[in-house]
Amino acid sequence: MRGLLAAALLAATVLFAAPPAQAEGYRYWSFWERDADSWSYARTGPAMTKPSDGDVEGWRFAVSADSASAQRPRGGAQFDTICANTETTPGMKRVALVLDFGTAADAPNGATPPPAHTACAQVAQDATAADALAAVAKPLRYNSAGLVCAITGYPQSGCGEQVGSAPERSPSPSAAARPKASGGGPSLGLFAGVAVVAALGAGALWQSRRRRSG
Repeated sequence: MRGLLAAALLAATVLFAAPPAQAEGYRYWSFWERDADSWSYARTGPAMTKPSDGDVEGWRFAVSADSASAQRPRGGAQFDTICANTETTPGMKRVALVLDFGTAADAPNGATPPPAHTACAQVAQDATAADALAAVAKPLRYNSAGLVCAITGYPQSGCGEQVGSAPERSPSPSAAARPKASGGGPSLGLFAGVAVVAALGAGALWQSRRRRSG
């Protein structure tokens, strides 16, 4: 009985102490909104976001594990500076954009990221953030699910690919657009481990009762 209990405890220790291998993150364009003097990760996608005249939006290309650790756009982000030379037009709105192409460490396949720059998009009053981006940052590249893969042609290939210790695979579009926060629910392996431990414990109990009855 002691041998079986020891085996059960050992199995529990291995299963609960060794977390599954996880990737470091995904390489993708993240979408940001400027609020006063700080950036906040956009809560909706660019096609669902309708900025107002005077708003500042940002895009950053980087490797991130989740939205909490995503890299913010760098550089100046003042609307009055970015749109200083763009006159107001009736029926139109002005949206300032900060485009940060990231660092060499974030670049895929040794590519050289272009320098960050700003632009002022003048678009219709009902235009979305995606419309504003298209007005100043072509060529754009999207995947079949509508995820922004490239801005002004950068990068030339790839879209939300997984980067890190786990084998690379193509994440679902929703995972790349809204990186999954760390500390998700229990895995299937964990439940299987619990079942194994329970079976070993039941076996030890049956063995003990059998010896007593004998």
